[in-house]
Amino acid sequence: MLLVMGAPIFLSAWSFHFWQAWVFLAIFSAATTIHALILLKYAPEVLMRRMKAGPAAEKRPVQRIIMTGITASFFLFLVVCGLDHRFGWSHVPLPAVLFGDFLIALSFVIFTRVCLENHYASATIELAEGQSVVSTGMYGVVRHPMYAGALLLLLGIPLSLGSVWSAALIVVATGILVWRIVDEEKFLQSHLSGYSEYCSKVKYRLIPGLY
Repeated sequence: MLLVMGAPIFLSAWSFHFWQAWVFLAIFSAATTIHALILLKYAPEVLMRRMKAGPAAEKRPVQRIIMTGITASFFLFLVVCGLDHRFGWSHVPLPAVLFGDFLIALSFVIFTRVCLENHYASATIELAEGQSVVSTGMYGVVRHPMYAGALLLLLGIPLSLGSVWSAALIVVATGILVWRIVDEEKFLQSHLSGYSEYCSKVKYRLIPGLY
């Protein structure tokens, strides 16, 4: 993980003198490890299901395209942040950088809580055997709390890496995320009993009071 995520940052920055990147990688790696260990203890079946991720793991062509876009936009985020640092395009004050780190940690808190609430949580669009609608906890607030956490992660990355310019990519990444949500809901309404009724009960998909 450190190599895969660190390479695009440091290669584009062309320097290891990038303390924001080191802090970002430390927090991201620690959060990922803690998330995995908690799931390993309390919901190992969810951990195994979520390890099957990425474009190749998707069964439907449209989701392969969407996941390719999400993956590409994520790494583009890291590259632009590195370039921003290298050429000094922008400056983010320390409090904002730390707030970005906080948002990244918070996103993993949400990921973990969602996985513990929904043992059917998967990294791909599919139905597990015996799956039913989960409407309690965070699912009683928005229909896609996992993606709400992903949105916080998207907001946190440019701040934590001290890049204003890369924040423009949030619009692109969010658009792809919304595309995934809309397509996923069509799939669930067609294949998961009770999901249409759940959508009528919980109005918002991603952000309470907004969307």
